[in-house]
Amino acid sequence: MKYEPDFCKIDDALTIIVGKWKPIILLHLLNHGTQRFSELRSQMPGITQKMLTKQLRELEEEDIVSRKVYPQVPPKVEYSITDYGRTLQPILEAMHEWGTKHHAHRLKKENTASHES
Repeated sequence: MKYEPDFCKIDDALTIIVGKWKPIILLHLLNHGTQRFSELRSQMPGITQKMLTKQLRELEEEDIVSRKVYPQVPPKVEYSITDYGRTLQPILEAMHEWGTKHHAHRLKKENTASHES
């Protein structure tokens, strides 16, 4: 990989997907398809309603997630990943694989250090 650091766009990409909840939201939508707000929230018990709303709006602004409001009472709102958002799937998979390997690497390093003590 040879990119000029002055023209690097990795930071732009990370700005869109970084956050405690954004990758989790994206994986839920990629794996389970269109979901209502309450469905997403129930799958992420640690997230607040305010934070989920904020993260979804940010993803919607970047055309990663689409929001559909049905004109009914009570209002029904569904979220789904856009075709453009689906282009993140291989990136998220690669990051997950690297994270898994890194976790194993850290454990191995910690075990080696504790046996040397």
